[in-house]
Amino acid sequence: MHEFRMPSLGADMDAGTLVEWMVKPGDHVKRGQVVAVVETQKGAIEVEIWEDGTVASLAVPPGTKVPVGEVLASLSAPGEPAGMAPPTPPAAVPIERSAEAQPVPPTGRAQPVPPPAAGGAGRTRISPSARKLAEDLGIAIESVQPAEAGGVVSRADVERAAAAAKTAPARPPDAKAAALDWHAQMRKAIAAAMSRSKREIPHYYLASDIDVTAVTDWLVAENLRRGVAERLLPVVPLMKAVALALREVPELNGFWTPEGFKPSAAVHLGMAIAMRGGGLVAPAIHDADRLNLDALMAALRDLVSRVRGGRLRSSEMSDPTVTLTNLGDQGVEGVFPVIYPPQVAIVGLGKVTDRARVVGGAVVARKALTATLAADHRVSDGHRGALFLAALGRLLNEPEKLR
Repeated sequence: MHEFRMPSLGADMDAGTLVEWMVKPGDHVKRGQVVAVVETQKGAIEVEIWEDGTVASLAVPPGTKVPVGEVLASLSAPGEPAGMAPPTPPAAVPIERSAEAQPVPPTGRAQPVPPPAAGGAGRTRISPSARKLAEDLGIAIESVQPAEAGGVVSRADVERAAAAAKTAPARPPDAKAAALDWHAQMRKAIAAAMSRSKREIPHYYLASDIDVTAVTDWLVAENLRRGVAERLLPVVPLMKAVALALREVPELNGFWTPEGFKPSAAVHLGMAIAMRGGGLVAPAIHDADRLNLDALMAALRDLVSRVRGGRLRSSEMSDPTVTLTNLGDQGVEGVFPVIYPPQVAIVGLGKVTDRARVVGGAVVARKALTATLAADHRVSDGHRGALFLAALGRLLNEPEKLR
């Protein structure tokens, strides 16, 4: 019997609210399958299971705020008899939320409102057909009262509430206030994570101006051979070069744990992506060093689309082994970022500009960018960081190795 616990979806997460179960006891699940939706300060995240098995029991109901590490469900291993899980009392406290009180992220994707548990003390019982009708009519089911005190909310009760809503004066939702509240909560979460980073991690910083004429010229010629829909963004070969350079300096790729540094055999590249309405997330592109440029482009396009649509998965939030932040498209020439714990390094890339270089004894204009590295001095030192930036520069001057 295994316990499925609330995962940590970032250093800024202490707890999450279970919004929805996608499985029920008795269901067979496979590793990587989405089994729940959890709401965090950065939006709703689809949570995956980490191993194969059969759901033996669900420990907490939807609408429960659960600390990181607390048991969410019990899982029987393949071949293990189901139903042998010991009862696990919920350690979390359910929180009541209404449709009006629930903040809506600026993405426009309203978070699901958890239904009350049927038959619980102080809870209103609702028939399934009434709940379905309320959804179809756009009625908040929590606001519907049964005809008789202590009774079950029926379809007739929902129809009566819908008729009353039509005659009531419309009160437009204060979307601006909800967005501001959501943004404030996100900034609070980011502030906590970055304060912890600067407080606990002894940062060191390095910067290098890298000649990117070769890779820029190659990309222009490559995109001319492609259709518009298949063209590569300038950041894609940069991503591949960063991922390959990390193979040469593994001290920058992994996590700091209470036992010390834990290197990662895989390079899961966290991409800092701006969310609509403000705020950042840095979900992972898995095995970025093993993907060709077309696969990286597809993965990046998919990730940006799902960040903006609020459809990220838990593995994408918890797996990054290093983060890349690219502010060149915003006109920034140099960025000195802060490490996102428990990672031990973050790479920053600035704008590609024409710069004077001496080539063959003559001063010529070359394409260049400033690459920066912030790294954890507990794990590596400036010498190893310099080797990484040198490897990055070498790879960007050998674009044929990035394909």
